[in-house]
Amino acid sequence: MKKVLPLVAFIALGALVYSFVLRPSSTTTSATATDDGELKWYSWEEAVAANKKEPRKILVDVYTDWCGWCKRMDATTFQDETVQDYLKKNFYAVKFDAEQKEDIVYDGYTFKFKPYGRRGAHELAIQLLNGRMSYPSIVYLNENFEIITVSPGYKMPDDIMKELHFVSDEAYKSKTWDEFKASGK
Repeated sequence: MKKVLPLVAFIALGALVYSFVLRPSSTTTSATATDDGELKWYSWEEAVAANKKEPRKILVDVYTDWCGWCKRMDATTFQDETVQDYLKKNFYAVKFDAEQKEDIVYDGYTFKFKPYGRRGAHELAIQLLNGRMSYPSIVYLNENFEIITVSPGYKMPDDIMKELHFVSDEAYKSKTWDEFKASGK
């Protein structure tokens, strides 16, 4: 029994590390669908360029590589066919690593990685999240890249669909989020 317990602990630790380390590498893909119909993600720069040609709302998934709930959303919510179809038709979906080291030039300003605390964060992530660094967080932007709302935390497909409709239908202009949820849409 004493020999089995360390082996079981090692396997459990390996499974835990495995579940928190794997993440689809998709921060630099473009287009709204792959050849097999799955959702692909825009980089920030690609979304800016695409929005100049055809303005749309923007969904920014702010994540980190170490975030287990971010990985779970990628594996569940963003794999949901209804969510994918709605995003492809109505949004530019952007994956943004809050801890990326690469500079981003946008609107005449160069956003950089800022080391602080144990990890640090990218200035654009800090700006998008209004300094409330929580992962995953979904930031909804209008066609002018102005923040509509920030939604922190893991979302099930039904929950994110409500948010997507709230933003794309522009219900936020006439109702609060609570009023919209209460209306049953």
